[in-house]
Amino acid sequence: MVISITFILLTSFVEAMGFGNWLKDKDEPSGGEIEREFQTEASSNFTEPEPEPERSAEDNTETSSEPAEEPTSQSQTPEESSSSAGQLGIQELMNKRAKLEEAIDYVGLLIKNLKDKRTKLVKNIEDELVDIGNLKEKLTKINQFISEEKQGLEDLSAKRSRAEKDADEVGSIVYNMRDRIAEIDKIIADEANRIKSFKESRSSSS
Repeated sequence: MVISITFILLTSFVEAMGFGNWLKDKDEPSGGEIEREFQTEASSNFTEPEPEPERSAEDNTETSSEPAEEPTSQSQTPEESSSSAGQLGIQELMNKRAKLEEAIDYVGLLIKNLKDKRTKLVKNIEDELVDIGNLKEKLTKINQFISEEKQGLEDLSAKRSRAEKDADEVGSIVYNMRDRIAEIDKIIADEANRIKSFKESRSSSS
């Protein structure tokens, strides 16, 4: 009964750990089969004792007169111990325990592999974060450069507009000065003609 309860607890633990299917693949009898085999073997080995014939008084006297034999040692040999252990299902239970240990070792290996993969993934993510941070910094500098260039182009455009305006003003001044110089030149030419006419008239009158 104790073995059956222990086996049921171990089976529940295996199913809770998710290794029920893994253990079922192994060709070994289950706990119920072990118990049934034990009961079958016990019933086959057990036979009812036959009734002993009645002994007469003389037989009893002879029996009492004979020296009592010393009891034989009841120690079991290793073969008998192993056979009794097999009948009780201890060997199968030990096999189950060994397989549970193998399953636990396998789970430990899976956990180690998962930890290694997670560590590698974390390192890759950290490296990517560093690279992305560097790219972000470069993009920030590029945006700053573009903003400065845009501001410089706007300033240059404003200066060009101011220079064009100044050039137009200078051109207007130059045109005005040319007109004024032309007027002055005309006045000088008129005065020169008048003086020439005056001199000619004086010379003709004399």
